[in-house]
Amino acid sequence: MANVRSLQAARRIVVKVGSSLVTNEGRGVDPEAIGNWCRQLAALAREGREVVMVSSGAIVEGMKRLGWSTRPAQIHEAQAAAAVGQMGLAQMYESKLSEHGLRSAQVLLTHADLADRERYLNARSTLLTLLGLDVVPVINENDTVVTDEIKVGDNDTLGALVANLVEADALVILTDQLGLYSGDPRSDPQARLITRAEAGDAALEQMAGGAGSMLGRGGMITKVLAAKRAARSGADTVIASGRERDVLLRLARGEAIGTFLQANTAKRAARKQWMADHLQLRGAVTIDGGACTKLLEEGKSLLPVGVVAVEGEFARGEVIAVRSPDGREVARGLANYAAGETRLIARKPSSQIDAVLGYSNGPELIHRDNMVRT
Repeated sequence: MANVRSLQAARRIVVKVGSSLVTNEGRGVDPEAIGNWCRQLAALAREGREVVMVSSGAIVEGMKRLGWSTRPAQIHEAQAAAAVGQMGLAQMYESKLSEHGLRSAQVLLTHADLADRERYLNARSTLLTLLGLDVVPVINENDTVVTDEIKVGDNDTLGALVANLVEADALVILTDQLGLYSGDPRSDPQARLITRAEAGDAALEQMAGGAGSMLGRGGMITKVLAAKRAARSGADTVIASGRERDVLLRLARGEAIGTFLQANTAKRAARKQWMADHLQLRGAVTIDGGACTKLLEEGKSLLPVGVVAVEGEFARGEVIAVRSPDGREVARGLANYAAGETRLIARKPSSQIDAVLGYSNGPELIHRDNMVRT
């Protein structure tokens, strides 16, 4: 019954809807579908809940307006379609929410907005201010300017990042499937619906299949990974069918629908959330077994003497990954030294840093207060 209590008690909810739930079989934005979501959002708002909407559909709407029948493969064409489609998507949400006396705001984000500390804080402040003003933020990735280096990649992940950003109580990912199955229900008659599990359970990733829609970019695996990411800030996740009647209202009443993935971690401090939310990192260090034990089991800082390899080019203050001897990422944090400096002081005791570099930024490569386990 944990899912019932969790969703009933959730005061701040991030809802993600996929392209298939807001468009008319690829023929642009569906007014009836978006009207249905806005009706449910309004009902939740009347209950005193704060709701953020992460909505796909801009590229599909742009395709309709441009007369294209297939999703563009070239990035500049996809960006053009997104630019055209965002107009219609935002306009539709504004129109339908206003019918219920609600104001809306469009917010377009890229990973770069969340990777830079100042921009992260600005985005957080803006969203929290909007919620305080009883405005419903409608969020999408800024596909108009996005590139591989700065993109989030899919709106499931974006939904999780937003849940972390605003410290939501719950993330609801709505799809065209009933939830997460133990296998592919389209080919496996023995596949069963997973009704409840712990977010981050490695077995869930093995169960999740690939993308199932030609219109969307995600798949069940992105939803499972999104739940894992949302759990880092203490947000529970529900993966459910958006075809279920009044699904948001029923979930809020405590009805068990779809797959509930429980977060077993307490809410993290904002700075550690920010570090954990980096999707692209400038570099990484591999550490020896002794350093790995001190970091993971004793909560110690990472000293240069424990570093056996340095990858990438990063500046001081950038977030880098910390990898165990077998290559697994075990933590990430703010580097006290740039990549070139780190290569020079790796395997050396901290007492030799000044002699090697001619200066010292401190004895730690990553201080424990600036590090988060992953």
